[in-house]
Amino acid sequence: MIKSGNLGYPRIGKNREWKKALEAFWSGKLDEKSFLEQLAEIRLDGLKRQREKGIDRIPVGDFTLYDHMLDTAVMFGLVPKRFDYKGGAVPLSVYYAMARGDREATACEMTKWFNTNYHYIVPELADAAPALTENRPLSAYREAKAKLGIAGKPVMVGLYTFLKLSKGYEPEQIGAWIDRLLPLYVQVFKELEAEGVEWVQVDEPILATSLTEEDMKRVSAVYEALAQAAPRLKVMLQTYFEAVDHYEAVISLPVRGIGLDFVHGSEQNLRSLTTFGFPEDKVLGAGVIDGRNIWRADLDAKLELLAQLSAVVPYERMIVQPSCSLLHVPVTTEPENKLDPVLKAALAFADEKLDELALLVKAVKEGKAAVAEELTASREAREALQQSPLRNRPSVQEAVARLDAHPSRRASSFETRRKVQQQRWQLPLLPTTTIGSFPQTPEVRQARLKWRKGEWSNEQYETFIREQIKTWIELQEELGLDVFVHGEFERTDMVEFFGEKLDGFAFTSNGWVQSYGSRCVKPPVIYGDVAFVKPMTVAETVYAQSLANKPVKGMLTGPITILNWSFVRDDMPREQVAYQIALALRSEVEALEAAGIGMIQVDEPALREGLPLKRDKWADYLDWAVRAFRLSTSTVKDETQIHTHMCYSEFHDIIDAIRALDADVISIETSRSHGELIESFENNTYDKGIGLGVYDIHSPRVPSVEEMVAMIDRALRVLDPALFWINPDCGLKTRKQEETVASLRNMVEATKIAREKYAVKC
Repeated sequence: MIKSGNLGYPRIGKNREWKKALEAFWSGKLDEKSFLEQLAEIRLDGLKRQREKGIDRIPVGDFTLYDHMLDTAVMFGLVPKRFDYKGGAVPLSVYYAMARGDREATACEMTKWFNTNYHYIVPELADAAPALTENRPLSAYREAKAKLGIAGKPVMVGLYTFLKLSKGYEPEQIGAWIDRLLPLYVQVFKELEAEGVEWVQVDEPILATSLTEEDMKRVSAVYEALAQAAPRLKVMLQTYFEAVDHYEAVISLPVRGIGLDFVHGSEQNLRSLTTFGFPEDKVLGAGVIDGRNIWRADLDAKLELLAQLSAVVPYERMIVQPSCSLLHVPVTTEPENKLDPVLKAALAFADEKLDELALLVKAVKEGKAAVAEELTASREAREALQQSPLRNRPSVQEAVARLDAHPSRRASSFETRRKVQQQRWQLPLLPTTTIGSFPQTPEVRQARLKWRKGEWSNEQYETFIREQIKTWIELQEELGLDVFVHGEFERTDMVEFFGEKLDGFAFTSNGWVQSYGSRCVKPPVIYGDVAFVKPMTVAETVYAQSLANKPVKGMLTGPITILNWSFVRDDMPREQVAYQIALALRSEVEALEAAGIGMIQVDEPALREGLPLKRDKWADYLDWAVRAFRLSTSTVKDETQIHTHMCYSEFHDIIDAIRALDADVISIETSRSHGELIESFENNTYDKGIGLGVYDIHSPRVPSVEEMVAMIDRALRVLDPALFWINPDCGLKTRKQEETVASLRNMVEATKIAREKYAVKC
């Protein structure tokens, strides 16, 4: 009969125990043995919770010491030479150096996992020698069986997804790399089969992107080889995040199960299923519970969907599961007692989603009457939120309905604005600045905690924040930067801060999710219509400007980043929510300008990650995303300089959209990708102000002056020095003060060298 399954469970622990263990180990407060013991405890606790929820197919091997793509790379010995790896099992020192860098070597590149806010470490293949160093899926299976009696479902990244997301080879070399890696996958599969493993989950989300016929031929060859090598091992080929285009080719692969996303891409997947059918020798993994958002499911609609699916695939060959791994949602709503009860009742985090899976299975097995009470409670919780006044603000809805009445373009061209701005600011060639935040020291975090607990008054906290601002304004002056920032010491997170000050947002107490490594974020919950209440950043920015003769940038997070880094209401299109946020932010931009702030940075680091996985859907998304940004920035005067910032993405895909934002200055990450972004500008002219980050802020190492000069030189081979800015990759919140000051000092020195070199060209 029908079964329940899960694809992955949050790694971080109910109270972020995982994050705390990692950071204690990195700081030397925890030895390796104790560290691994703590992580094992967190890992096993997650497995026990899934068993307690009644999940039939429990994944093992989805847990990681940092990132699952990094795990796959080190399992196959794919360690770049600069890390001085000698072969065999990869030591933790090398593993974490690849993720974070060390004094001798820069970290591997980091970028977004498809269109999510999770970042993975990009494997580098160019100088690596593949070899199976350890069978991680097998180790995870053995641990779960020996310690908990759970015969789990090992999880691993599929070969084709792994290669497509790796770097260091030319497109025509992918066949050769398949030939090099396939024997290693075969060895893993054979060892799993010999152990008696029944099912292995092979994640191939790349199949939900726009692949070619040639891609599918390669995928087919891979799975033919794996099936021949381990014929008794049942492979659940798992796709997610979108529909599968090459449906007929995918269902023809020699695997025993196929997982499809019936949340994102539901319409196309359902149409393909009903049109082309489904093989009688395969199991369908029906991803009907949203693994990426936090709202209760409409269980009545889900049961209807399962009934539709059962007309093609009988229930005995169906597994009900989330649309993707639950690593993208918090662990449980249990601690959220500070939320409005109406809102809390409408939420479902990982544990509650597992409850929903179990409930759906029970309803199918025993009939709706057996779960009538639970279905009623779920239905009433959803309806109560829908009727909330905060979801029905006529003024906000009317403003969005009249978008054509709002300016969405600057009054003058960039060239006109540039002349006015240069006359006002008198900036030197290659102006230097930072992206926004400065180190959030333990003292800063403790002060914020005391204030939130009520141990400090508002006046005490404001005095402390002003002291931090004054210290860093003086440091920026001493370092010789040209454009300052106030440091954002009053902000916990670049999205949370604004959400707390706008109507329509709510905040959880413990709703943490992993962003990258030990970096966890607590996304805001957009549950109502978004509205501006009062100025949010003016006081701190104006105070900072009062201390400096040089310009201080106002710092805002853009509408698309707030949208993409929040859990967004699911009762209206995301486009409409973006416009609501944009109109609210426009009021803040205008307040900053009215207060005398003439440079305003509206960051959009999440613009690229919101791209749909299907290329034919890109244009529509980019149209409304760009429109939302311009709605928030287009009412300012010519002399007001609008900046924006983006980080860690494949920017060559969206250069036209970046240009269309019409920001006066954009700063973009380039150092962690070793300058590869610069290649995008060799064939794409960019005619506005631009700063390519000259050093990686996610690594503790202090880059040399020579490194940064080399990065500047490479950029200025294709970019106009008269339009070029020099800055770090991203905000400096996670760095220590001594690292920050040393790196910025080197950056300013590198700029001086570059100015002498390029002055004659301008």
